[in-house]
Amino acid sequence: MSESVSLNVRHRPAGGPQAAHRPFVLLHGMLSNARMWDEVADLLAAAGHPVYAIDQRGHGASDAPPDGYENAAVVTDLAEALAALGLSDVLMAGHSWGGHLALRLAAEHPGLVAGLALVDGGWYEFDGPVMRAFWERTADVVRRAQEGTTSAADMRAYLRSTHPAWSPAAVEARLADYHLSPDGLLIPRLTATQVMSIVDSLQRESPGDWYPKITVPVRLLAVIPAMPQLADSVRDWVSAAEAALDQVSLRWYPGTDHDLHAGAPDQVAADLLQLARDANAHPVETA
Repeated sequence: MSESVSLNVRHRPAGGPQAAHRPFVLLHGMLSNARMWDEVADLLAAAGHPVYAIDQRGHGASDAPPDGYENAAVVTDLAEALAALGLSDVLMAGHSWGGHLALRLAAEHPGLVAGLALVDGGWYEFDGPVMRAFWERTADVVRRAQEGTTSAADMRAYLRSTHPAWSPAAVEARLADYHLSPDGLLIPRLTATQVMSIVDSLQRESPGDWYPKITVPVRLLAVIPAMPQLADSVRDWVSAAEAALDQVSLRWYPGTDHDLHAGAPDQVAADLLQLARDANAHPVETA
């Protein structure tokens, strides 16, 4: 059992005169951080929702223990964080790996979650060779990046060229995935070993195991990946999620990359506000 860690939380109080709306809790993906949600969080707060974006262990400004990156431990981190914040009956959105965590949290702690948004995650099956090979290549990139060969200026230029829809704030948010070496070069916060620990955990469970336990409205925000060999699989996985979940709605984001909360924050915020309305229309039944 991993020891408890201190998690960084980016909190925005509800804007406007009303403060009775449910809070949103936003979860980032692997090799990402809570700042990637900033533009969406601003829009949700302006609409009257308190917002809490959490850095998972090893990410952003949270503690980075050497181990404890399996899903069970990270979901325990989140449940403890919500308890410490005095939060329940929240609207939870998880991006990528964060979608898998949000799904499991909602299944294991049903009183905590009133509505669930899976943002290009929460349906991926990691036990196939294509996904395994992709993450092994990613871990190798992380391993080589630990040597510190890229400056912040070069990374900004790279992100601006590869993500033209991203705002300057989103570019700066991505830089929070790194810390600076003494030479001023970027070092990934997560190690290659920790990346593969997360992947190994994802391979040991299927999202389908959690779908029958979800009793709240779910909104799926999906992207067709750039990898052609994955596109058909994603369509199948999203269809399976849509068929298995009781209260579900789906929106495809054509032409948007995996980080759709950075590339299309207005649309993502609008979808999350629709989730809030859906949750109000379908209150959770209590015994």
